[in-house]
Amino acid sequence: MKNTDNLETENSTAKKQIDLDELRKQFDTEARYRELFGWQAMLITIIAVAMSLFHLYTSGFGLLLAMKQRATHLAFVLVLVFLLYPFSQKSAKEKIPWYDFIIAGLAVFATMYMVVNFEEMVLRAGLPTRLDLFVGFLGIALLLEGTRRVSSPILPCIAIFFLFYCYFGRYFPEMFQHRGFNIHRIINHMYMGTEGVFGIPLAVSATFVFMFILFGSFLEQTGMGKFIIDLSMALAGHATGGPAKVAVLSSGLMGSISGSSVANVCTTGMFTIPLMKSVGYKPYFAGAVEAVASTGGQIMPPVMGAAAFIMAEFLGVPYIKVALAAIVPALLYYFAVMVQVHLEASRLGLMGLPRDRLPNLWHLLRTKGHLLIPLFGIVYFLLSGYTPLKAAYYGILITVGVSFLNKDTRLSPKKLKEALESGARGALGVACACGTVGIIVGTATLTGLGLRIASAIVAIAGGMLLPSLLLTMVACILLGAGLPTTANFIVTSTMCAPALFKLNVPPMAAYMFVLYFGIAADLSPPVALAAYAGAGIAGDDPMKTGATAVKLALAGFLVPYIYVYNPMLVLVGFKPLPFALALVTAILGVFLLGMSSIGFYKAKMALWQRALAFVGALGLLIPGIQTDILGLVILGSMHFLQVQKARKLQEASPT
Repeated sequence: MKNTDNLETENSTAKKQIDLDELRKQFDTEARYRELFGWQAMLITIIAVAMSLFHLYTSGFGLLLAMKQRATHLAFVLVLVFLLYPFSQKSAKEKIPWYDFIIAGLAVFATMYMVVNFEEMVLRAGLPTRLDLFVGFLGIALLLEGTRRVSSPILPCIAIFFLFYCYFGRYFPEMFQHRGFNIHRIINHMYMGTEGVFGIPLAVSATFVFMFILFGSFLEQTGMGKFIIDLSMALAGHATGGPAKVAVLSSGLMGSISGSSVANVCTTGMFTIPLMKSVGYKPYFAGAVEAVASTGGQIMPPVMGAAAFIMAEFLGVPYIKVALAAIVPALLYYFAVMVQVHLEASRLGLMGLPRDRLPNLWHLLRTKGHLLIPLFGIVYFLLSGYTPLKAAYYGILITVGVSFLNKDTRLSPKKLKEALESGARGALGVACACGTVGIIVGTATLTGLGLRIASAIVAIAGGMLLPSLLLTMVACILLGAGLPTTANFIVTSTMCAPALFKLNVPPMAAYMFVLYFGIAADLSPPVALAAYAGAGIAGDDPMKTGATAVKLALAGFLVPYIYVYNPMLVLVGFKPLPFALALVTAILGVFLLGMSSIGFYKAKMALWQRALAFVGALGLLIPGIQTDILGLVILGSMHFLQVQKARKLQEASPT
């Protein structure tokens, strides 16, 4: 039995032609950190490991008081950001300049001031001193600068706009007017309490999110990434168009842990995109498949780009309820992508890879199957009622334990150190985003902006649900452009979800709706970061790759409309029989929509057949007996016509 050496050899050729680090830095701002050496590199390692150990200790033995936990978390984050990320692309890349040490020191002062003076500040709540206000102003400014460095200018600029809105509210259009607040009130609201910077988003970052990122880092050090790709190869590599199905499976599994679409594209795409090209897929199609599959990782439990934890806090429900509600929509999304990949392969006559070039499934499970135990452990703890914090903590301990079952997966002291360091580094972008969007959430609570925007959307839509959904979708795609998933969800849920609440859409369905269309910005030109990263690896036109990605994701992104009209798919008002019926019709509708999109089933479809298939798909996706019957009739007709056409083509072809 041959192993995967041939596949790795083919992939190495592609790596020589593509500088992966440069590609990641081009599309993923979090990858643009300094490459340090000597004592400065050692300093970063010490701070990062200390940060991870702090969170491990507080997760296992008890959190600090809320403000102290969040402020300490932010102190670690800002110090690492200012030491790791340069002021600009022209700044030093291989050493830390003296001024960044000073800025890092100021960040420690501005954040730890909240810890040291916590009791006194509680006693004078609402009456900040001049020093309090100075520290608040300094803290906000440093947070915005840190976010700009690790993320992009987009989110800090949005936050600054909202701060101006707090101050100049009386000068805005009448629909959004308010009396305006003075600078003292704004700083006090945004920094001295738990309504702004230190609000729910940073609270989630300082607890659940960090621990799950650390959990993913420990898994990665055991070789989980390669195991996922090998497992996907073993399961789907031999099927029709196998490499594309491997991309969908591996990116979905990897993305469910990492939650970063661009990083996911650069990780799994370096392997899957050359494989797809090697069996006959067009380069732009290969890049689009990887982008769509990687982006879907942000809606796949358990992590969902950290949005699941924020959503649970906003809804006031246990995290496991959000994770369970997200399963069906996520699986429908991936089913839609898989259908189109299969039909495209069938249309082009693309076969899978020979079995002797694929890993043996049973050998793989025997040697590395134990790496799945921590994931099953996490699920068990969550279902047993443990908090996500404890579940992640025990998941890390289990990961360390099971790694010793095989010498290839064993976590040596060096790997443990690397896991602790990479976990801290991986949390920087999320933490800065959470702190900064706290300003946006604080603006909504201070001025009532969320309700004003909701009223505007409903008024423009004439109080009708479908136009409101369309407007909300557009707003989410625009607001989500270029933002990390966590910030993306918080912004869209604060600004757009209240419009759906006004139309009696259940909160779970409303939040899932804005999450889906917020992350659609990673696929939709002109931003489309995930699609452009896929195009970079595939070596094809970014705009063509982005347009193809939108086409592939179309079926998946109709899913949110389904569960808004039929919330049972996100387990709202769950009843077994109606749920099963809704699920079956949704699956059939997505399948019919895939046929319409690709224009092929058993044979090439005429234009009128594609249009009819689209109508049938909508009939199956829209709840209702009459529409379901219409969709089923069209599905049956399409199947009959396509089988007949395929039979005639087969008879007419030379033997």
